[in-house]
Amino acid sequence: MTDRVASARPVRILLADDQPLLRTGFRMVLGAENDLDVVAEAGDGLEAVDLSRRLLPDVVLMDIRMPRMDGVAATRAIVDARLPVRVLVLTTFDLDEYVVGALRAGASGFLAKDVPAEELIAAIRTVAGGDAVVAPRILRRLLDRFADLLPDPAATPSAALSTLTDREREVLVQVARGLSNAEIAAVLSVSETTIKTHVGHVLTKLRLRDRVQAVVLAYESGLVRPRA
Repeated sequence: MTDRVASARPVRILLADDQPLLRTGFRMVLGAENDLDVVAEAGDGLEAVDLSRRLLPDVVLMDIRMPRMDGVAATRAIVDARLPVRVLVLTTFDLDEYVVGALRAGASGFLAKDVPAEELIAAIRTVAGGDAVVAPRILRRLLDRFADLLPDPAATPSAALSTLTDREREVLVQVARGLSNAEIAAVLSVSETTIKTHVGHVLTKLRLRDRVQAVVLAYESGLVRPRA
């Protein structure tokens, strides 16, 4: 159980978007939840990084295209500073290429800007709890669109994957397809606790921060192929 859950402290959120109207909309939606607290707003990437350093919010809702510093660079700065802050990227399909960069920079997930309110709220809670958010439909679309940026699937898989057991590789494939632990457990006919253990081993062996980075590695290494 995380300290946040144990103390029932609201999730502290920083809104980073250069459009005041969008920030107002997000604030209204999130402000209706007792366990969510918008502590500040940033209109550009530099301000988002500065406020993250000073306020240490639990989650930053990060727009990608912002003045002075874009969301990818801001995400990288927050992660490189080893702040106890997690980044949830908000994007549109027109900015798919930036999402790949944000995930590599250490974002804990991404959502479309027009996501239903209940999905946004659930995603924030998930990320604040230490997990990552992978939206399968958006992930598939961006990976299909940018397949040319990925390695040749016929190439030799990453040497790091050789440290995984056959079962761990199976689990990684299912994670890359966007399945939850419960869904993977059903597919592989094992308990959810067992899957959680396997996912932990995968992340540890591959030195990955969370499920999102595992998904990116699975595609980049050729373990899972776009359009497969």
